[in-house]
Amino acid sequence: MGIPHFLIPSLCCELKVLQARNIELKYPGNLFVRYYLFAGSNKRVKVDSHEISSKLDPIWNESFSLECSGTQESINGLKQQTLVFELRCRSKMMTVLGKMGKSKLLGRAEIPWKAVLESPNMEIEKYWVTMSVNDCVLESLKPPSIQISMKLGEGPAIVETEKKKKRKQSLKNSWDGCGCKDVGGGCCSCADYEIFALAAAMEAL
Repeated sequence: MGIPHFLIPSLCCELKVLQARNIELKYPGNLFVRYYLFAGSNKRVKVDSHEISSKLDPIWNESFSLECSGTQESINGLKQQTLVFELRCRSKMMTVLGKMGKSKLLGRAEIPWKAVLESPNMEIEKYWVTMSVNDCVLESLKPPSIQISMKLGEGPAIVETEKKKKRKQSLKNSWDGCGCKDVGGGCCSCADYEIFALAAAMEAL
């Protein structure tokens, strides 16, 4: 499914980190998910989920929304990118300075943006298997996986623009149906003109 042209100027990405499974750590710690969002010009934005104690099948149920603006060219470029997820663990031990210690990368998974853009209703939810990169995770029959939900839709900018168009058309229709305009028919008072001018000014903002 291709992305409609009218959605190009503004897209809203709703991303949910739901839960993980098949995780058995050798040492206790706090688990969290780090993901990198493509920001154009070969730049990425790093976002961390909240941390939870390590246990069997940890649950986050954490959502994040991002509004993106761009052109057809930027959307085409996005199709070539992947959304990178990292499953990480941070030791519960605090440093001498009172700061959290560095986290350790347990596994990594990648979601192709193309898969989301071309999925029905531009929505996808599934478990993504991570490639283990650390010996902190006990070997099991199944590798750790993260359940991720992603949905793309019209951004607020587009929705608001469409609302403005509808309000303006409705206002115009009401004006056309008045019949009196400037001929003194008594339908529109001076206050009506002021309200119309104010509404028109607000629509222009």
